[in-house]
Amino acid sequence: MFGIDSGWLLPATGVAMGTLVGFVTRRSHFCTMSALERHWYAGDSNGLRAWVLAAATAMLFTQALVATGSIDLSGSFYMVPMINWAGSILGGLMFGIGMALVGTCAFGAIVRMGGGNLRALVVLTGIGLAALAAQRGLIGHFRTGVIEPLALPLKGTATQSLGEIIAAFSGIDFGFLLPLLLCLAAFAWVFSSPTFRKEGWKIAAGLTLGGAIAGGWLATSFYAQTLMTPVELEAGSFVMPVGDLIFQVITVTGTIPDYGIGLAVGVFCGAAIAAWSTDDMRWEACDDARELGRHLLGAFLMGTGGVLALGCTIGQGVSALSTMSVSAPLSIVAMALGSRLGLGYLVEGAPFGFMQSTRRQPAE
Repeated sequence: MFGIDSGWLLPATGVAMGTLVGFVTRRSHFCTMSALERHWYAGDSNGLRAWVLAAATAMLFTQALVATGSIDLSGSFYMVPMINWAGSILGGLMFGIGMALVGTCAFGAIVRMGGGNLRALVVLTGIGLAALAAQRGLIGHFRTGVIEPLALPLKGTATQSLGEIIAAFSGIDFGFLLPLLLCLAAFAWVFSSPTFRKEGWKIAAGLTLGGAIAGGWLATSFYAQTLMTPVELEAGSFVMPVGDLIFQVITVTGTIPDYGIGLAVGVFCGAAIAAWSTDDMRWEACDDARELGRHLLGAFLMGTGGVLALGCTIGQGVSALSTMSVSAPLSIVAMALGSRLGLGYLVEGAPFGFMQSTRRQPAE
């Protein structure tokens, strides 16, 4: 249908989508790690509500596209009828701890780098190299030899969609009704806060990110049917695409970058535009060797953990959740627990310090 160079339309679409997402999330200071930290330590749930809004919006739009037959997600790796429980738990914990050590996730690092943060550049380089090692290098032997064989196969269902699993065991197909009810409940909680309803940029960030994830599914599904080359169904993840981008930069692969690479580049561009337009450009670097070491360790944990868990806070927390994959909640909980342990170490001085502090009695 398209010419020889039509393959470039795929990453170009990713760049366009990512630029919008990067601009809005930079303006709203959207950050998963910051949202969790403020929720736990400051009692401020506005950031967390923005993240839930993004996930619910992505699920609502994605499942609407599925219900109308506009897209078919059965070919997505999130839908493989195998529960990667070991990868979700171990990888999620690693990613969460790494996120706490760095202070943001892979997506947040790209947004920060758009504002001149050189620490984020170090982190993204570490994430990308660790992701390549876990996917194609030495750590990949551990993944394929230990983690993947532990996956539990699902019987009686072609995918791991929650709706399909419920239909297979109960005989009742709720169709679009199930995701609709889940999203309505999420929206009700999100907008139940009067203070959040006044956060225009945070609301815009949640709606934009969620809509972009659904748009990613639609775009890659369309190109998979029209381009002459294989196209992977994806919507948004920021671990393996960072590694693929590094690989594309340093190696002549002979292949055109995919949608995920384009999306990551676009997020950086959008964040840079937002930072420049608001005079928020600041060159920042690590203060000392200790901080640099912490960031490198966090980057390794996020890059490795993101591959084991098959996604990051956006890849599993928004993209996979939009497909209603049952592995998504498991990965999300593991990432949240890992970040809690990491913050416990940094703030209370011990991984489980937050539990001890809640039990500590006031002095007489």
